[in-house]
Amino acid sequence: MAAPGQNVAVVVHRAGDLRLENRPIPEPGPNEVLLRMHSVGICGSDVHYWQHGRIGDFVVKDPMVLGHEASGTVVKVGPGVTHLKPGDRVAIEPGVPREVDEFCKTGRYNLSPTIFFCATPPDDGNLCHYYKHSASYCYKLPDNVTFEEGALIEPLSVGIHACKRAGVTLGSKVFVSGSGPIGLVNVIVAKMMGAAAVVVTDLSATRLQKAKEVGADFTIQVKNETPKEVASKVESVLGCMPEITVECTGVQTCIQTGIYATRSGGTLVLVGLGPEMVTVPIVNAAVREVDIRGIFRYCNTWPVAIALLASKRINIKPLVTHRFPLERALEAFETTKRARGTTAGRKTGTAESPVLMWLP
Repeated sequence: MAAPGQNVAVVVHRAGDLRLENRPIPEPGPNEVLLRMHSVGICGSDVHYWQHGRIGDFVVKDPMVLGHEASGTVVKVGPGVTHLKPGDRVAIEPGVPREVDEFCKTGRYNLSPTIFFCATPPDDGNLCHYYKHSASYCYKLPDNVTFEEGALIEPLSVGIHACKRAGVTLGSKVFVSGSGPIGLVNVIVAKMMGAAAVVVTDLSATRLQKAKEVGADFTIQVKNETPKEVASKVESVLGCMPEITVECTGVQTCIQTGIYATRSGGTLVLVGLGPEMVTVPIVNAAVREVDIRGIFRYCNTWPVAIALLASKRINIKPLVTHRFPLERALEAFETTKRARGTTAGRKTGTAESPVLMWLP
């Protein structure tokens, strides 16, 4: 537990250099709120910044606080904030537009080139005791939605955005490639949106078992098969080629599988991020009119996610496996690196101490 006036934070300085540091408690600006953090997830991007010091063009040049999957309690509001008050429990949307540009005007603010995003260089994240954030991007949690669920809205939002982009609807046959946390939330959301059948592939039998637990109808453990062979297995278990494929690994062979597997006239959504350049059977996709769509994070998803959680129409609690208090952050990151699982956490200490979360 942090002593009064302390703001312990998890800070990456450069590749391989992760530290616990005490930082000043920030003062909220006119349209901001100061939050006492409660639950914060460790994302694969957090681990990547720690291990490699960069993701693509985003390079850690100065010390940066990690963390962007988060919930907390309002402790102070800035002038002009009227919809929140001290004591409110909130989930935090980490991406905040810095200006009202053409993307904001059309409702696609996630594509704004100047967007602030927690724990993306040079912007600090919220894996700390106290954090300030735009009040407009803090969403009040209903009493029956836990802090833990509030923090998991961030990965859940990826699934909501991806399934919307894919056009999942009543009766859809869906193929989800990859059964990590993002694959799992896509399974949950696809079933919620009316998918009649969802098949999931992965290398790990353990992860595939988790996919079954959250709603997958079929699972396929991939071993040494070629992309076409995996695609054939997907068709075999579904009884047809899926109209929709959601690719959550970013691995070249998996993208190839996604193209081969998707029904002519169907849609492949690329969620996982891998190498900048990959080789894919693009002519196969073109002549069969397979639409290939990308997603970048999410937008306009927090209200939807909160409504789903409050109504108990979906259950994301099975994603929670590991819990660490903030003071054991370095141990939590080491555990994440070894297992490369996913995290989620629940309160284990006092009300002052946020928790690192690790998803399966």
